[in-house]
Amino acid sequence: MTDILTFAQTTTARVGEYLLTQFGQVQASRKPDGSLVTQADQWADKEIREAIASTFPSHGVLTEETEHVFPDSEWCWVIDPLDGTTNFTRGIPIWGISLGLVYQGTPVFGYVHFPPIAQSFHGFYHQLPSFPRICLGTPLPTNGAFLNNRPIHTSPDDPSQNHFFSLCARSTDVMKQPFPCKIRMLGVASYNFLCVASGAALGAVEATPKIWDLAAVWVIVQAAGGAWVSLSKEPIFPLQAGKNYGSYSLPTLVASRAELVPKFKQFVEFLGNR
Repeated sequence: MTDILTFAQTTTARVGEYLLTQFGQVQASRKPDGSLVTQADQWADKEIREAIASTFPSHGVLTEETEHVFPDSEWCWVIDPLDGTTNFTRGIPIWGISLGLVYQGTPVFGYVHFPPIAQSFHGFYHQLPSFPRICLGTPLPTNGAFLNNRPIHTSPDDPSQNHFFSLCARSTDVMKQPFPCKIRMLGVASYNFLCVASGAALGAVEATPKIWDLAAVWVIVQAAGGAWVSLSKEPIFPLQAGKNYGSYSLPTLVASRAELVPKFKQFVEFLGNR
């Protein structure tokens, strides 16, 4: 896992340096699912896939831009090469590079780097009985979440109008009724959820995220003490070999602790029935 963390740090830093040169300078086109893509997304996707193939040749890859079918491999990287493409093209400095490492279909490591604001989140989270506890004689890391290598934890506070809850663009119906927190919309699925992990927000919801939006932050949020709730009828993990995840939206609620889930879920559970 030390090698994996180093790989994630160096790869996202290198890719991020180039993306900063393109930030606010490129035009986007629309993909069949309605999301945006630029040549910068495609370049970053290629660079990360090639880096994984060179460093971890036995690992599979699932990525937003090219590989949508989950492979039949014990280890797999789930990649969003540029989360927040709309922000990226419009010059808004919240966008990132997301890498999640999956073991037997369930994420165990996540790393998300936001170059414009110099924030890098990572975490380890594993509760699988089959997960190896020792590799080459070295104990694997214990569960934990970090921002710029400093430990982070979700907030213990109760909701109030001095606290934040993050929405996505497709969940704004929540605002038609009194809500227990102030609302924020940041435009980046991973950052919405990571604000909960770092204690900046008490909750967040995304109506239509894809698996590459979630894999890395699933690890970090739970390692930081947060509660993760799928609003779909079926659990997200473990991922299924041979399944095409390109067309699957995975509505998700995140809360800073389990006790707040009922308070927030009553406002957003309709998203799982769309």
